Amino acid sequence: MRQFPLSPCKGNSWQRALEAFLFCCLHPVNWQTLMYMRVRLRDCRVGLRETPRMSAFPRAGDVDDMKAEGNPDAVTPTRKIGLRRLAAVGLIASSTFSGLLLLSGCKSKISDRPIGNPVAIHVPLGLPPVPIPPGNPPTADSIALGRKLFYDVRLSKDNTVACAFCHNPSLGFTDGMGISRGVGGMMGVRNAPTVVNAAYLPLQFWDGRAVSLEEQAASPIADPVEMNQTHEVSVSKLAKDSTYKAMFLKTFGPGPVTIGRVENALASFERTILSGNSAFDRYQFGGDKTALTPAQIRGLALFQDPKRGNCAVCHSIDATYALFTDGKFHNIGEGVGDDGNFKDIGRYHQTKLEADRGAFKTPTLRNIANTGPYMHDGSLKTLKEVVDFYAGGGNSNPYLDKEIRAIALSGQERGDLVEFLKSLTGAMPPNVGPPAKD
Repeated sequence: MRQFPLSPCKGNSWQRALEAFLFCCLHPVNWQTLMYMRVRLRDCRVGLRETPRMSAFPRAGDVDDMKAEGNPDAVTPTRKIGLRRLAAVGLIASSTFSGLLLLSGCKSKISDRPIGNPVAIHVPLGLPPVPIPPGNPPTADSIALGRKLFYDVRLSKDNTVACAFCHNPSLGFTDGMGISRGVGGMMGVRNAPTVVNAAYLPLQFWDGRAVSLEEQAASPIADPVEMNQTHEVSVSKLAKDSTYKAMFLKTFGPGPVTIGRVENALASFERTILSGNSAFDRYQFGGDKTALTPAQIRGLALFQDPKRGNCAVCHSIDATYALFTDGKFHNIGEGVGDDGNFKDIGRYHQTKLEADRGAFKTPTLRNIANTGPYMHDGSLKTLKEVVDFYAGGGNSNPYLDKEIRAIALSGQERGDLVEFLKSLTGAMPPNVGPPAKD
């Protein structure tokens, strides 16, 4: 049985009646609630008089003192409230309060948690288990719903832009552009990062402004230069579609379509967009020493050598898996002008810490050969340009990461690094493309 907190009985009978009224309003009217209220009134020895005149009652402390002095009739009720009458009061109170809530525009909390049986997300060779938030376990229905939403242009103001517009599966879940564009061809401010393996990132977006995939999922919908549609309009569009209504009901149970449910479905689908089992994975974790070419093996050695490439200090490789990102933010000097100022101050937008000026999240290198152009501003077009940039020590500025320094690499060594990066292209799961037409 649910336990309700007891508070001291204070005030006169009508004040206590008001307390009982509010209690009915704020709790479901069931036998547990009614029994609690009856005990509550009995313990306080409260009686409601039939006359509307206010009648004074002793304070709770005075009652206790009189009982301690042997007076059992410290408070004498004129009429006790029966369970049936209490139920009637509760039902009336609940109905009245619900009406007030509707008139005031308030609404009760709708659960955004999927109701189906959780399913395991298959993890390919080279990746760790996918972290799952306790409030949004993936189900077959939530993943299917999220997949449909991911490719639906109705989430944008002019019905032309879907999530997949900037995260196209044929382009490594990026858009192939230096700077992304939104509705009406509006120019964004940054390069679209890949969604591949985003499930492992502790923070989302280049500047880390979203703490989860759920929070990230709905942000572009309302962004004025991306999809430019309020969440209210998006939810309204979906709620008018009979197919969506059935899918939301099956996924989340009774209740309206909400932006929280949209976020959870999209995030569950995005957690399935995983890539591993690359040539590197088969070599490093699968024991297949023929999986890499000689050039790629040399590139791997340079990549991990702290005195040479030193790439793995940020693009991490662990003993049993490799995310190729530390999930942190670093200033590598990209985007600094001749005057020493940054066109985009990156992480500083969120933290306001001087050390974060010009710092951006370390991107994963998985499928990197398919996700150019590179950097947060899309300024580097090829992998060779990326390697040359790092070999040159980035661009000097007061906030340059301490791990960024000039590296003496020969032409062959730079080529070996590029070949190694190509070995990180892995297989994609079969059910992450556009869903079949109904």
